[in-house]
Amino acid sequence: MKKILFVFAIFSLAIVSCGETKKEDVKKEMETPKEVAEEAPAKGVDMIAMGEKLFTDKTCVSCHQLDARIVGPSVKDIVKIYADNDANLVDFLKGTQKAIVDTDPGQIAIMQANLDGFVKDLKDEELEAIAAYMNSAK
Repeated sequence: MKKILFVFAIFSLAIVSCGETKKEDVKKEMETPKEVAEEAPAKGVDMIAMGEKLFTDKTCVSCHQLDARIVGPSVKDIVKIYADNDANLVDFLKGTQKAIVDTDPGQIAIMQANLDGFVKDLKDEELEAIAAYMNSAK
């Protein structure tokens, strides 16, 4: 039992510490892409930029990177699976749709705790912005 608690504590510490580093990296990336903003309609860019900021601020980047699996699946994998299943990412973030990407009970418990702690109080527009950012990563 002590070993399990120790492993869980180390795992939690790793997630928290990784999140801080990733926030800085994402912040640097957010400051550079002005070419994309000139090509896309203003509303779409605003939603994507807001979504990227929320994705970083709400520590989603601690578990999800664009191209690589960290703790959870990559953003590109999530978006692909949701598109393939004609599922709604916003409904999942709201808690009205079950997980379809990673259905392992342990992962679902971690994911649910994070969703309850970080995104449950977000407005519909903010959830739509997160989904817009994620979908822009295709």
